[in-house]
Amino acid sequence: MSELVLDRIRYFELEKLAFGAFQPVTGFMTEDEFNSVVDTRRLPDGSPFPLPIVLGVGASDAERLRRAPRVSLLHEGQEVGELDPQSVYTVDKAAAARKIYGTDDTAHPGVRFFMQGGDWFVGGPVSLKKRIRHGLSRYELTPAETRRLFKSRGWKSVVGFQTRNVPHRAHEYLQRVALEIADGLFVQPLVGLRKAGDYTPEAVIAGYRALIDGFFPPERVVLGILTTSMRYAGPREAVFHAIIRRNYGCTHFVVGRDHAGVGSYYGKYEAHEATREFEGELGIEVLRLNGPFYCDGCRTIVTEHTCRHFSQAPAMITEISGTDIRSALAGKGAVDANIIRPEIVAALANVPLFIEGEEM
Repeated sequence: MSELVLDRIRYFELEKLAFGAFQPVTGFMTEDEFNSVVDTRRLPDGSPFPLPIVLGVGASDAERLRRAPRVSLLHEGQEVGELDPQSVYTVDKAAAARKIYGTDDTAHPGVRFFMQGGDWFVGGPVSLKKRIRHGLSRYELTPAETRRLFKSRGWKSVVGFQTRNVPHRAHEYLQRVALEIADGLFVQPLVGLRKAGDYTPEAVIAGYRALIDGFFPPERVVLGILTTSMRYAGPREAVFHAIIRRNYGCTHFVVGRDHAGVGSYYGKYEAHEATREFEGELGIEVLRLNGPFYCDGCRTIVTEHTCRHFSQAPAMITEISGTDIRSALAGKGAVDANIIRPEIVAALANVPLFIEGEEM
């Protein structure tokens, strides 16, 4: 049997496939699946699925695996799974990137990750034979575990919340709106491959522990991380994130302002429109919520739907900028208690805050 060594990023993709996090996708995508997803945002059978899940390899591995009946997948010196290599193929990556991300600019982190991977893909069904425990594993729940947990709590409705940041008042506002309409809230920070300058997993977890333990009813909130790569694919990734949370047992999912966006590549509410394209098909209800901000006139967190000053007195508005919060937490400015709770700032004091390079 041929062997293929998986790095940590690709190992976690294997895990998610095996756990059912990416259902109905159960293996690395074949050429037909890849082309269908990139061109139509759907699998060949018509099921909504907007982003490719691929196993990139070099040309020599592609030639070797093309002739293999089965492939043993190795990670950290152990056999962790198997792959049935049904499809070995290459693509025009720049053309694919333009369809997936709306650009082939390698300044876009999702494009850069995609272009830097192997030029060949190996697709086919996978199985997980052994789970490798990493430092983050103790914070992660599988879809089977969350479904059991939600059922044990008697939750009929669960709102999933995606984030890659420490919690600030805007996200807290959205989470409280979610708790008003559902039995429970599942906060699932994505802590996989991300760009330099994003928060470390330790910071995200510490921040959310401070928020949940100090301010939310504990019986109504579950925290569990998701170890998969951030794609920064904006509208497509909003749909992808909704599908994942459906698979974890959520009935609702929050899509806010510039969901999964980066820089100025996507429109403010382009992700809202992307989810509308699949209305009634995703198996989960999308809560399209506007981006909250702090208003001096209202003296609280509001949105353009609830604040008269947004249009009449815009000088009263303080947008909640992730860039500004990062700068303040790095000691380059004052930390505004109206924007991020002091208790959360205190919880971040003893953990590394920011990723220095692109890493898992």
